[in-house]
Amino acid sequence: MRIPGKRVLRTRLVRTHSFVVAVEVEAVIPEDDASEPCYEAETVQLLREVEEHAEQDDIEWLQQHGRVYQALEA
Repeated sequence: MRIPGKRVLRTRLVRTHSFVVAVEVEAVIPEDDASEPCYEAETVQLLREVEEHAEQDDIEWLQQHGRVYQALEA
């Protein structure tokens, strides 16, 4: 179900121990409450999938969905 309202692109950072993945997603500013953008269920599911793939070190999949940054030992 699509939430009625203005759609804006946002970059979300998904962080795990080894990676940070920058994913561009669509947020919605609802017509009824424009105080804060929200995410639809499909967007939340995508962000969960990104986290799961990052935890599994699936770099190839992650690169198809966002920009991947790998943590280095200092």
